[in-house]
Amino acid sequence: MQKSLVAEFLGTFWLVFGGCGSAVLAAAFPELGIGFVGVAFAFGLTVLTMAYAVGGISGGHFNPAVSLGLTVAGRFPAARLVPYIVVQVVGAVAAAAVLYLIASGKAGFELGGFAANGYGDHSPGGYSMLSALLIEVLLTMFFLIIILGSTSSRVPAGFAPIAIGLGLTLIHLISIPVTNTSVNPARSTGQALFVGGWALQQLWLFWIAPLAGGALGGLVWKFLDDAD
Repeated sequence: MQKSLVAEFLGTFWLVFGGCGSAVLAAAFPELGIGFVGVAFAFGLTVLTMAYAVGGISGGHFNPAVSLGLTVAGRFPAARLVPYIVVQVVGAVAAAAVLYLIASGKAGFELGGFAANGYGDHSPGGYSMLSALLIEVLLTMFFLIIILGSTSSRVPAGFAPIAIGLGLTLIHLISIPVTNTSVNPARSTGQALFVGGWALQQLWLFWIAPLAGGALGGLVWKFLDDAD
C-alpha cells in the first residue's frame, strides 16, 4: 500500500501544480495567456498523463471524491479510503506551496485568488452558492460515471485515461466561470490554505458537493453495471 500512497501523492501534486499552475502563471498574460480553454486542458492533461504514469500502481484517483465514488461502487476497498484521502490532501497542499514559492518570485507579486474555488462574490462569473452547489455535485457525479465506465471490462482496455482526461477538460470548460472548478476537495484545500479568509470560509462547499457527487456517481454506475 505504501507505493500506492506515494503514487497518489505524486498524481495529486501534479494535478494541482499543473492545473492551478496554468491558471496562476500562464493565464496571467492576457495577450499571450492560455485563458479558460488552456486551463481546462491543463487540468485534463495532468490526469491523463499521471493516470498512464502511476494509475497501474494506485488506480489513479488523485481526488477524495473519486476515491469515495469508487468505494461506493464497490471498486475500491473502504479500508484504504482514509489513507488515500489524507495523501491526496497532502499532495495538493505541497503543490500549492511550491506554486506559491514560484509565483511569489515575480516582482510585484500579488496573491489574488490563487486559483481558489469560490461562489458569490468569489465566483469568476458571480454565480450564487446554490449554482455552485448544483454544478459541483452534477459534474462530479458525471466524472465518476466516466471513470467507472471507461475502466469497466465492457470497453477496450488502455484508453480510460484519455476519456477521463477529456472528461475533466470538459468539466472545466463548463464550470470555470461558476466556481473556478473544484470537483476535487484536495485541489480546493491546497489553494484555500494559502488564500485564507473567504477561501477557507467557502471551502466546506467544495468538500460536501464533490463528495456527494462522487457518491451519487458511484451509486448510478453500480445500478447501471448491475442492470444486466
